[in-house]
Amino acid sequence: MYRQRFNRAIKLGTCGLTLLAATAAMAAQDIPGQEVSEAPARTWQPFWGKRLTGYVKAKDGTELRYSVLLPKGEGKFPVLVRYSGYDSGSIGGAAYLADDETFSVDLDKQLVAQGYAVMGVQARGTGCSQGTFDFLGPAYGTDGRDAIEFAASQSWSDGNVGMFGWSWSGMSQLMTASERPRGLKAIAPGMVLGDARGDSWAPGGVPAPEFVSGWHWYLDQRWAAVRTSAESENDQRCLAQLAENQAGVLKHSLMYNLIRHPLRDDWTKLRSPRDRTHLIQVPVLSFAAWQDEAVMAREGYYQETLDPEKLWLVQSNGPHDLYESLQFRDKLVAFFDHFVKGRDNGFERNPHVEIWQETASSQRDDPHQLNEQAKPGWVITRQRFPVQVEPVSFALGAGGTLVEGGKSSGEPDEYDYPVAGPDVNTYEVDNAWGELKHGWKNGSLAYTSAPLKRDLVTHGPGSADLWLSTPLGPDLDVQVTLTQLLPDGQEVYVQRGWLRMSARALDEERSTVLRPWLQDEPDGVLPMQPDQPALGRVELSPFGHVFRAGSRLRIWIDAPGRTGGYGFDTFSLAARNKVLHDAEHPSQLVLGELTGVKVPVAQPACDSLLKQPCRPDPLQQ
Repeated sequence: MYRQRFNRAIKLGTCGLTLLAATAAMAAQDIPGQEVSEAPARTWQPFWGKRLTGYVKAKDGTELRYSVLLPKGEGKFPVLVRYSGYDSGSIGGAAYLADDETFSVDLDKQLVAQGYAVMGVQARGTGCSQGTFDFLGPAYGTDGRDAIEFAASQSWSDGNVGMFGWSWSGMSQLMTASERPRGLKAIAPGMVLGDARGDSWAPGGVPAPEFVSGWHWYLDQRWAAVRTSAESENDQRCLAQLAENQAGVLKHSLMYNLIRHPLRDDWTKLRSPRDRTHLIQVPVLSFAAWQDEAVMAREGYYQETLDPEKLWLVQSNGPHDLYESLQFRDKLVAFFDHFVKGRDNGFERNPHVEIWQETASSQRDDPHQLNEQAKPGWVITRQRFPVQVEPVSFALGAGGTLVEGGKSSGEPDEYDYPVAGPDVNTYEVDNAWGELKHGWKNGSLAYTSAPLKRDLVTHGPGSADLWLSTPLGPDLDVQVTLTQLLPDGQEVYVQRGWLRMSARALDEERSTVLRPWLQDEPDGVLPMQPDQPALGRVELSPFGHVFRAGSRLRIWIDAPGRTGGYGFDTFSLAARNKVLHDAEHPSQLVLGELTGVKVPVAQPACDSLLKQPCRPDPLQQ
């Protein structure tokens, strides 16, 4: 649903400020091989016993709009809070009942039916809340603390509070829980930015402004839903505040601030929830999607800062809204039943890590159903995080080869720069490869392994360690795309990574053989010198994938192409660049292998895996 509505917001601009019905046609037309079918839009009748609205007063006096849906019957209820800057303070209103809601009404309905009060809280400076909009600013956590303590103290609350949701409502949980509010018992964040710059604004140091620019249209659209509900209720206070917020939001927008802060500085560092997540003391259920088109899968690696005994983690291939999966929902409810309701259901004895393999969906004619019906083909479990893997290396060699456990060899390969790699999983061609760009044959390099003699089960981040040179300098941006080449000639998308070579300096204490960790500080900038080879380690975002025996690994090297919602502002000086791979310049790909795993099923059909599209091998066309 996020993808569908974000796409419409970009296309419609300010016309997106109308009430939107969720149709299936747009979703279906973006999926190759799927017939476009008109599924009826969802609508809802009130499913709660009582709806309350009002304002939480933050410590500085700022008033934050909330709406709470109470279960039927009398008594005090455990409370689950969804806190964001979209339309969370208006849940239960007219737009919500028309399914014009950022998140999942169906999930809310289930939680209310199971005895939870579901409370939506609106971030300061958004929707009907007072204050100044400041995305992921310090007040976001302290406001969340005040909202949780408010929820715990109300007459309809039993004092036990949890937080749930994904995306912006996932980030709010990390920042709120790091403030340790009274009454907070557990959080379940999904699909977050743990380090906004490294995960989204400039992955690998390459600026990616397209998503942020389009996101502001999406924000306008979500506030249109707030207006619809407020107008139906004749809520003049809400409407007046909404108008004030809409007039002022651009003064504090990310578009402006990212131009003002092109490198990591104090302003940027404040927007890294990961730097505070070590303060979280409550149990955490985390969900991450490998091919997440909105926040990617990196998440600042915040999970590594948590107490592993209090962390449960689910990881899967798939999209941003996979949190809606009914299979995940079963785990979510059991988690809250144990840690918020206090039920002895044995949840704490579950393995701390579930790695969903080859997740697919039986439904593709409606965005909600696609995510709700998504299930893994099979699951790998581990007792704790981080998961232990064995590094496996593939050396780049002559003739476009990748040699497992080998040594680099051959003369340098050259490519025209900057020719962007093909788009993948964009909002226009979702779950699909885009067309090859003009000049791609001279503007990209491919390195392919021999057919594997075993099933290679990979997990976690990877590193493409590339020796690169350019005749002009002082910079270049490199994209590495990892794919699986099937025996029948189809190529499956797995993952991507990016690096601005001037940002290649590493934090040696944090870097590992599998994960380069950039310094990403102004003092660490290293311009390229003309025709002087330099080692750049390209971080492949975390992923999990099975390369079955008989298939081959491949990496493509080119300039950044659009990926999900991300469009890059590539360093544009044209050049004929080189990739070196000799004994003196040992370029290689390093992946993490999960050993001791028996792969129980055959290769899934092409285009069945969520966000892992297939295409015919371009090198054979």
